[in-house]
Amino acid sequence: MNTSEVAKLLGVSPSTVQRWVKQLGLPMEKNERGHYYFNDVDIDQLKEIHEQLQSGTLIQDITPIKEKRNSRKGIVKTVENNEALAKLFSKVSELEIGLNAKADSVTSYQLLQHRREIEDLQECVKELTQQLELLQRQMHELQVPLQNEKSIFFDHSKVKRKKKNIVSSLFGF
Repeated sequence: MNTSEVAKLLGVSPSTVQRWVKQLGLPMEKNERGHYYFNDVDIDQLKEIHEQLQSGTLIQDITPIKEKRNSRKGIVKTVENNEALAKLFSKVSELEIGLNAKADSVTSYQLLQHRREIEDLQECVKELTQQLELLQRQMHELQVPLQNEKSIFFDHSKVKRKKKNIVSSLFGF
């Protein structure tokens, strides 16, 4: 049985079964893919562990019988055709080279694009600086005549006027 089947049988999750095996150091067999494979003895042992946990025993206090078993080893098929393996290896190498070339070209394109953007921004900064200088000059030119105008004024209180008499003001003499 695999882990999922044992978990259903015991009424727990597959990750719980895996945790029990790891924490308790149970010597379980594994298939060629590295998945646990449980036989009847393993299932009985897991049922006993489950009952102990249900009765309130802490998992640290459970001491299962640790039998030394030869774990099942997966069978690796030998390569019958070394030529096919060499062809596959060369194809993978070609793909890696192509992938690296593509990555390099994308990076180069992005760098050039960023450089253009930076140059455009620098040009905008130059134009803005020139406009700012022009505006500052114009402001300065506007302020200079205002200062000159302020200095030229007449004090009307000091000017003495000749008083006309009433008769001459009526007849316009």
